[in-house]
Amino acid sequence: MAVKLRLRRMGKKKQPIYKVVAADSRSPRDGKFLEAIGLYNPLTNPHTIQLKEDRALYWLGVGAQPTETVKSLLRQAGVTHKRELLGRGLSEEQVAVELENWKKSKETAAAKKGKKGTKEIQKEQSTAEAKGAASDVTSETAE
Repeated sequence: MAVKLRLRRMGKKKQPIYKVVAADSRSPRDGKFLEAIGLYNPLTNPHTIQLKEDRALYWLGVGAQPTETVKSLLRQAGVTHKRELLGRGLSEEQVAVELENWKKSKETAAAKKGKKGTKEIQKEQSTAEAKGAASDVTSETAE
C-alpha cells in the first residue's frame, strides 16, 4: 500500500481548512485516511500550520510520500530540517539548538523580506519625532 501525506479539504464553501493526513494513494481526496497529523488554514494572515512533528517524521520514515503542497508545509514548519538533522546522527540537544538557530534566521529573513526594512522604519520614526519636535517649537514661538 502506497501511503501519501496530503491535504483533506474541510470547512465551508469559500472558507477552506485542510487536514494534513496520511492516506492510501488510491483513496479519494476527502475519503478514508489512516491518520490525521495536522491542520492547515490558508485564510489566516500569516497562514496557520499545526503539525504533530513526531507523527509526520514517523510517516516519512516508513516511506510515505508527501504531495508538493504538504512538502512545502513540512519545510515551512521545520519538519524536513529536523529529519535531515536526525539523519546526520545528531543528538536531540544538538537538533534542538540547530532548530532554534534555523527559526531565528528564518525570522530575520522574514523581517528583511517585509515591505519596509528596520532601517527604513527607524528613519521614518526619527523623521516623525523631528517633525513633532519642530511643531512643538513653532507652537511655543507662536504663543
